[in-house]
Parts: sequence; C-alpha cells; structure tokens
Amino acid sequence: MDATASAHAAALWAGLHLILLLVLSVLVTRQRRRHKVEIGDGGVPALNQAIRAFGNATEYVPSALAGLALLAIVNAPPLLIHPIGGILLASRVVHAIGLSRSTGATLPRALGVLGTWISYIAMAAALLFYAIP
Repeated sequence: MDATASAHAAALWAGLHLILLLVLSVLVTRQRRRHKVEIGDGGVPALNQAIRAFGNATEYVPSALAGLALLAIVNAPPLLIHPIGGILLASRVVHAIGLSRSTGATLPRALGVLGTWISYIAMAAALLFYAIP
C-alpha cells in the first residue's frame, strides 16, 4: 500500500477538524464582542455555551488527531482512517450544535458524544491491532 495515501487521509481529517476548532473559536469571539466580555463568560448564557462548545471540542479533538496521525504512521489503510475521521468530525459538529442551542441534555449532544466515543474505540482498537508486529 502507498504510505502517502494514509498520510493524505489523516491530513484531510486533521485539516477539517482544525477548521471546526477555528469556527468554534470565532463563535466565542463573536459572543465576547457582542456582550463586551473580555474574560470568563460574564454570566452570559450564550457566551458560556459557545465557550463550552469550543472547550469540549478542544478536549476531544487533539488526542483524536494524534490517533489519526499514528494510524497514518503505521500505514493503516485510508479506508480505515476515513470512516473514523468522518464519524469524529460529524459527531463533533453535531455535539457543538446541540451544546450551542441548549445547556440541557439534547439528542444532538448525545449523538455527538456517542459518535465521538465510537470513533475513539475504533481508533484505539486499530492502534492496538497495528501495535502488534
């Protein structure tokens, strides 16, 4: 298998996840400017939700990108990397939408968490599989 194909697959999902993080960061900045809050959430629910949507993504995405990069390094097939990256991205987007609309338990948040965990489990299993020579 062409090793660069795995790297290209991981690079695609890393790039898309970085765009997601940038969008979520811009949404926090917009709320800060709208409500004139420089630090913290100023007691503004919409700002708090934007901060949590960004914060939650930053809690999950970096380690997932490390996992995708490691899958590329061990030359895992792109047909393994793409579904994991796609499920993770879709899950993080759905979760961010759910969290930005409500602080309570919602279907989008639950689906986002479930999809994130599924991608983590798949990645962990694949990494363990490739770790055995």
